[in-house]
Amino acid sequence: MKSVLLIGLGRFGREVALNLSEHRHEIMAVDEVEERVNAVLPFVDNALIGDTKNEEFLLSLGVDNYDLCIVAIGEDFQSSLETTALLKELGANYVVARASSDVHAKFLLKNGADEVVFPEKQLGKWTAIRFGSKHVRDYIEMDDENAIFEVFVPEKWVGKSIGNIDIRKKYNINILGIKKRQKLNVSINADTVFEKDDTLLVLGEYKNVERCFHID
Repeated sequence: MKSVLLIGLGRFGREVALNLSEHRHEIMAVDEVEERVNAVLPFVDNALIGDTKNEEFLLSLGVDNYDLCIVAIGEDFQSSLETTALLKELGANYVVARASSDVHAKFLLKNGADEVVFPEKQLGKWTAIRFGSKHVRDYIEMDDENAIFEVFVPEKWVGKSIGNIDIRKKYNINILGIKKRQKLNVSINADTVFEKDDTLLVLGEYKNVERCFHID
């Protein structure tokens, strides 16, 4: 369990708060708008109305006592930047800030953010890959070049074994597991046979997965 200071309670901030709560993290939530603060009260430990550009207010929160500070402020570039910089100046241990553009991200990183997230950009990329191909069910980006994909087994593979296909040798892709009837099996070997409606968890470079599964 981590102690988290969450600043900014718009749609993204509320989702972060809800998911942190489900994982039993201790959350202090902050926003300037009373209605937003009231909306998260049922699933956070504490919540305050306040201006996080104000150094005295941030100081009163004891930001150095939190394991993680998340700046979830959306389009207000100045507030996002000032809050991030102040958090680091006041001794915050680790600051993750929401960025709305590449330029925004660069400024955040230069002014104290340890890491940035791009909710819209990341969701846009996920949506394009997920729905732009008939083979992909889901994917998790590992870095700029590699990802874990959940893909449907191609028809021509049904009835064949992993050894028969040998995609590791042909495409430099690793099969991590096979999901059969929504149950994941990671105890697989060269003799494991593909069945209709199976999905695979595969790890590899985008270009190799695209080539293997004909992802558009």
